[in-house]
Amino acid sequence: MAFGLGVLRLTPAAFWQMTTRELNAAYEGIYGRATSSLTRATLDDLMTAFPDAPPER
Repeated sequence: MAFGLGVLRLTPAAFWQMTTRELNAAYEGIYGRATSSLTRATLDDLMTAFPDAPPER
């Protein structure tokens, strides 16, 4: 939302009507295409570091 509303200066209605493909194209237009994709190992590391559920006590 910060990118769409703040950087692209879209109205909330225009932002919510965008597809993810359109939002990605806008992002790439400003910042360029990502040079690498997320690997499974990196995803696993992120999931361990930032779990969806709070840790059990």
